[in-house]
Amino acid sequence: MTDKPDWTGRRLEVEVGPVAHGGHCVARYEGRVVFVRHALPGEVVVAEVTEDPGRGFCRADAVEIRTAAPGRVEPPCPLADIARGRDRCGGCDWQHASGPTQRELKAAVVAEQLRRIAGIDREVVVRELPGGLLRWRGRARLAVDRDGRAGFRAHRSHRVVPAADCPITVADAVREVTSRKWRPGAEVEVAADADAEVHVTAHDRSRGRSRTARRVKGSGVAREEAAGRSWQLAAHGFWQVHTAAADTFAEVVSRMAAAPEGGVAWDLYGGVGLFAAGLAEQVGPTGAVVLVESSRRAVEDAVTNLRDLLQVDFRVGMVEDVVAGLPAPDVVVLDPPRKGAGRDVVEAVCAQRPARVVHVACDPAALARDVGLFAENGYRLAELEAFDAFPMTHHVECIALLERAG
Repeated sequence: MTDKPDWTGRRLEVEVGPVAHGGHCVARYEGRVVFVRHALPGEVVVAEVTEDPGRGFCRADAVEIRTAAPGRVEPPCPLADIARGRDRCGGCDWQHASGPTQRELKAAVVAEQLRRIAGIDREVVVRELPGGLLRWRGRARLAVDRDGRAGFRAHRSHRVVPAADCPITVADAVREVTSRKWRPGAEVEVAADADAEVHVTAHDRSRGRSRTARRVKGSGVAREEAAGRSWQLAAHGFWQVHTAAADTFAEVVSRMAAAPEGGVAWDLYGGVGLFAAGLAEQVGPTGAVVLVESSRRAVEDAVTNLRDLLQVDFRVGMVEDVVAGLPAPDVVVLDPPRKGAGRDVVEAVCAQRPARVVHVACDPAALARDVGLFAENGYRLAELEAFDAFPMTHHVECIALLERAG
């Protein structure tokens, strides 16, 4: 039996099929699946194979467009130009697509993941957030190459593509990093807050391979505005990346939660308290909100941010370890990491039989898995809102309302 040939570096002319989760589209060539980046459904492109695992699929980048789709546009960032070949920034997936096209592609991905993983057929509409496609990103992490130049990594690679600017990031933030040299191999975090203060921290790798953080600019404490409140938090702690997202998500979560006055609400993976604030207003002073978060610093920030809301109780720990000892809730809000909540957390929540669960998710596949688990435990998907909280990338934020059946 002979080994299959390695297609890496080979150029294939393909007709591009539907979009898939992960920022690429699906094509076929000689019986194999080809995942093509920088293409759009319906196009005919020449794609160069960038990775061939030797199985029934390979990965490729479009390097020439023979027949363009109506939604194709010129990328606003030179690092996304198709002429750069493999020397493209890996941070953006859809700069070659118009805004409406990007949102249509993301809606198709969410719907496909729900159908394939959870068995739910649902029409999905992805809403635009205020601010447009550019300069929406208030936080970013850059890598540094061997010459001390800051930039972003290529797709599925550790190679650094040096950058002078990043059109999706707040200008003052990214230029604060790209305008100077850094220690080779470092990573640099930057955040611009509501006061336009720019916070920069460098993470340098020592000879012992450990990393040390050093503050380069800013106080290290960011101030943000959302949900009618002022927030203070660690400059590089968790906060929504899109500058308009926190306010929008807080409004939608509160509307879906509709916690009863005098009731009990859980805010799982609660961060610095964004959603807990709205829940606390709903349950009032005679109710209770329990915020659970694994990051001690985030909980410390939450205590500071919500010190006027005495009905909020704060717990530090992993959600799966804490929920068993909490008072039974009327409503649960959960905003898990990208991998989702998982079976243990979903079953622990369902065992308490809350009337409603509001699930915030930044990965469609993880959302679909969790929704499927909730369905197994007697909860139906009652409402779904999706937002283009990461324009130019394949990422999409969803907020799902699950209600107990019967």
